Amino acid sequence: MPDLLIELLSEEIPARMQAKAADDLRRLMTDGLVEAGLTYAGAAAFATPRRLTLTVQGLTAESPTTREERKGPRADAPEKALAGFLRSTGLSRDQLELRDDKKGQVFFATIERAGRPADAIVAEVLEHTIRNFPWPKSMRWGAGDLRWVRPLHSILCLLTDEAGARVVPLDIGGIAAGDTTAGHRFMSPVRFTVTGFDDYAAALSRAHVILEADDRAAHIWADATNQAFALGLEVVEDAGLLHEVAGLVEWPVVLMGEIGGDFLELPPEVLQTSMREHQKFFSVREPGTGRITRFVTVANRETADDGAAILAGNRKVLDARLSDAKFFWENDLRTIREKGMEGMGAPLADVIFHARLGSQADRIARIASLAREIAPAVGAKPDLAAEAARICKADLASEMVYEFPELQGVMGSYYAEFAGHDDGVPEACAEHYAPLGPSDAVPTAPVSVAVALADKLDILTGFWAIDEKPTGSKDPFALRRAALGVIRLVLENDVRTRLYEMSVWTFRTNLDAGETAESASEDLLRFLHDRLKVYLRDKGIPHDVIEACLAIDGADDLTLLVNRANALADVLKTEDGENLVQGFKRANNILSQAEAADGVEYSFGADPKLAETDEERSLFKALDQAGGAISSAIEAEDLAAAMRGMAALRAPVDAFFEAVQVNADNSILRRNRLNLLHQIRATCGRVADLTRLEG
Repeated sequence: MPDLLIELLSEEIPARMQAKAADDLRRLMTDGLVEAGLTYAGAAAFATPRRLTLTVQGLTAESPTTREERKGPRADAPEKALAGFLRSTGLSRDQLELRDDKKGQVFFATIERAGRPADAIVAEVLEHTIRNFPWPKSMRWGAGDLRWVRPLHSILCLLTDEAGARVVPLDIGGIAAGDTTAGHRFMSPVRFTVTGFDDYAAALSRAHVILEADDRAAHIWADATNQAFALGLEVVEDAGLLHEVAGLVEWPVVLMGEIGGDFLELPPEVLQTSMREHQKFFSVREPGTGRITRFVTVANRETADDGAAILAGNRKVLDARLSDAKFFWENDLRTIREKGMEGMGAPLADVIFHARLGSQADRIARIASLAREIAPAVGAKPDLAAEAARICKADLASEMVYEFPELQGVMGSYYAEFAGHDDGVPEACAEHYAPLGPSDAVPTAPVSVAVALADKLDILTGFWAIDEKPTGSKDPFALRRAALGVIRLVLENDVRTRLYEMSVWTFRTNLDAGETAESASEDLLRFLHDRLKVYLRDKGIPHDVIEACLAIDGADDLTLLVNRANALADVLKTEDGENLVQGFKRANNILSQAEAADGVEYSFGADPKLAETDEERSLFKALDQAGGAISSAIEAEDLAAAMRGMAALRAPVDAFFEAVQVNADNSILRRNRLNLLHQIRATCGRVADLTRLEG
């Protein structure tokens, strides 16, 4: 069983495309080989800036001979039908066989396909793969019609077995497959012959090419952190940049340089962002102060001067970039000195947030109003929350954020501190955008929480007011993310607020929604509940437990709602809780059927004096005790105790159904017992709607 080795050597492949391209090569080739009748034991693909490589182990030497029977048209079918069948099978009429069928004689074709050698199949599949490769962008060069991401230089295609290695005959766009490749473009450009994957990987390493992207990344990180540690410094972690840089070099050489003294007073985030975005440099900082004082760059070759010339050139370009950043920083500080933070943000009055929701300045005014309203619920001072909201987006008008949009919020905190704001206001400028995703940290400082909630509720209520809601997979304004942000801010900070009432206030006060405020708030609350269901399911709470808790009053207090769901989920894990649900459902079913049949509602209170059995009297007593215990627990918001009080009904309910016939012949006893079942339903219903539970 031969092993297959393919290498496609080209000009530099963009780093962002390499991982997917390697996976596409593996997928297209292995799928094509299997479809053609070959099997294999394993496959792996690799990418460097100049090459895509695939190794397939344990490939079968040839495809098997196959025999297929295919049913055709009836013997008396029109000639066109028969002609079409012959074309699809590739046979002539005299090669068909007539057989008896239910509706008469029918033509059958027996198609035999002889097995083919792996060489022919590999050549066919590889040509199809290359000519139909799913590059995001591709190009033609020279006079040929072949397209590739960059000009393709050579194709290595070998099958290796016990007899040795052989080249798969193949010519694509004038490029003939061979058994040679080249090493590093500058350090080992001479082509050399290989005989299989192990030989290939070892030869590339000698020729200054590290084939595996993870190995290149590990080498870069280890060398960079070692150099930094030797100077008492640390490299700022940046997984995305590390992955990108590993795709820019075949032989990484890590070099560390100093940042000019004129730029060391810039905020660390400015230095890091400028170096990452413009130069693909890693930042190196002092562990104690967080000041970024050096940078790490990764060259693609070793040099006689140990990279001195490369560092000098990089330093010259970096100084120019950081001079721009310093200019922006100083201009922004001058603006704040002259006009204050609100003055810096004044141009936002001319920036449209949405045609039907006004300018960014209008939005800021709404957020400030809402933050003041939310502040008491999160433990923040209303004046501080409103102050933070008024300036939290002022940095959007700064020169620095115009150049580096990803620094919005971060620069706002620096500018707010420079302007003299304190008491959590600068931090709120940076944190009010959070959380931006499910793994993002949630703010905990009261002022930050107030402004972050106001920011997200304004987005939700605003777009609800103009009926721009998410539909299907479309969510152009990221309203699902905003809803999840509200949920996490409320739950992770244990905020107690009624979101329905808050929404009504916002619709009426900030958006002038008038009579539609209630209906819009109800619809928005349903949307928040839908997102909450997803959030809680990810936390392991069953969907029916969530539905049972959503169905009772107070579901717009998300913290209370989740506490209730957790308590119900816990009690359902106990034997008493599980069995009580079955008893409750039995009671509810009997009661519902009786009410439907009799056309009345049995909810007028059962009389203990009419109880005939000990079990009946015990249930009356247990319901009276449980009702009081549940009421006290709910009032104290001790939901675990309320659930335990409900679960305590398990034994008397079970005993009642074992000993008592509800639908007695005596109509007075029957009515009294049905009213008793209503009492079971009402008592349990104060904790959760158990009818929503499954199983």
